[in-house]
Amino acid sequence: MDLRTFRVSIAEPQPPAGSSPALQALWWDAKGDWNKAHECAQERDDAAGARVHAYLHRKEGDQSNAEYWYRRSGAVPSILTLDEEWEELAQGLLAQG
Repeated sequence: MDLRTFRVSIAEPQPPAGSSPALQALWWDAKGDWNKAHECAQERDDAAGARVHAYLHRKEGDQSNAEYWYRRSGAVPSILTLDEEWEELAQGLLAQG
């Protein structure tokens, strides 16, 4: 799936079948459901989930919590806009398959 197809899928009631929990988190975030996105990001204790978790806390405005999750993911805190960070994350996760 490419980024355009993923964006179009946001109009659907559920994330695309076979999407990773981290990708589902971004999907729910794009739908405006931060709580469901956060739940999905926490579903697996892996680098991808931690990285999306960091983005979500940054979006929430909780920078210190976001920085914790950036460290857990092995990434430096993003200086991109939230929209740019979302797109970067989505493209990376989609490229992983």
